Amino acid sequence: MAAEPALSRYYCDLHVHIGRTSEGRAVKISGSRDLTFAGIAREAAERKGIGLIGIIDSHSPSVQRDIMRCLDEGEMTEAEGGGIAYRGTAIVLGSEIEIREPGRKECHVLAFMPDLNAMSEFSAWMGRHMKNVNLSSQRIYVPSMELQEEINGRGGILIPAHIFTPHKGLYGCAAERMAELFDLRRIAGVELGLSADSEMAGYISELDPFTFLTNSDAHSLGKIGREYNEMKLAAPSFTELRLALERREGRGVTANYGLNPRLGKYHRTYCAGCGSIIDEAYATSQRCPYCGSTKLVQGVLDRILSIADREEPVVPGYRPPYRYQIPLEFIPGLGKAKMNLLLEAFGTEMNILHEASEEELAAVAGAELASKIAAARSGTLELTAGGGGTYGRVAVPSKDKS
Repeated sequence: MAAEPALSRYYCDLHVHIGRTSEGRAVKISGSRDLTFAGIAREAAERKGIGLIGIIDSHSPSVQRDIMRCLDEGEMTEAEGGGIAYRGTAIVLGSEIEIREPGRKECHVLAFMPDLNAMSEFSAWMGRHMKNVNLSSQRIYVPSMELQEEINGRGGILIPAHIFTPHKGLYGCAAERMAELFDLRRIAGVELGLSADSEMAGYISELDPFTFLTNSDAHSLGKIGREYNEMKLAAPSFTELRLALERREGRGVTANYGLNPRLGKYHRTYCAGCGSIIDEAYATSQRCPYCGSTKLVQGVLDRILSIADREEPVVPGYRPPYRYQIPLEFIPGLGKAKMNLLLEAFGTEMNILHEASEEELAAVAGAELASKIAAARSGTLELTAGGGGTYGRVAVPSKDKS
């Protein structure tokens, strides 16, 4: 009888965009030019310390040419269990797809395929139902159930993306229940998005069975790992990811690391009339308390409360902790020079966030900055609320405002 494989901890971010191909071809128009397939792999493995990275524009034929080039030149290999291996990090090949059912607003889903061949075949199928399969996040002109059938039929994984955001989130604007669009038995997990956490999602009972993911939705290299997951896996790969989402054979998501929802750019309702963010005291207001306008963009928290089927949130016992954590780039005073010193000392951003003690950080970057990093990773920095497409901010004490 074969011994069970040893399981280890890996940090995982499963929503990173391609900005450009190595040939300079645009994939995600709003994405940074240095977000190439190889550039993301290097950033994840060498600077961030992320063991499993999801590149969700891998459906683009021009990106697939970049992947083949990396494989042909020996820079990368096909990972055992699915995905692309690079220096101890595995890349799972994904696609972000826009769907729109009649009478509803559009929303986004993530599809991950087990290998490059499956992704290539899926891309060829999508190309017959999409205006430009070379670009990111394009609308597919098939019913949501048909898309689900194609993904699952190819051995893929379907994950609704940033489910609560008012901008193309399933619950945020397209439906009050996921079952209105998909067969719930064939949903692998759900991505919460930057403005929600596990407790907020607990107002909706339909979500109880699903593993939650916290991902960055990165449009630049620096944003990779802005939110991420800690997973217990035998090795980083597509097959292990599926087991983790299904919580089988000891695999699973053991922690979600994300922004405090107050920092999310769609957390609270926003007034398009005067630009104000309407915070907790006015959560149920139908008019802007500042200018009287009815041009309100409903925030994530307010949307959840309006469609909730529970008076109080319920967090299932299997659900891992959701740990509020401020990304290093949000920390006041942590500039490029100090960051480089920390990376030289500790290797990766994940080591800075999880392995280095406050005393070790202070020896490199000074006591004041070490204290801020410690507060950032414990979620205790003071915050202002985000809304209307603007991120919340880390409050800067008056002594730092110079």
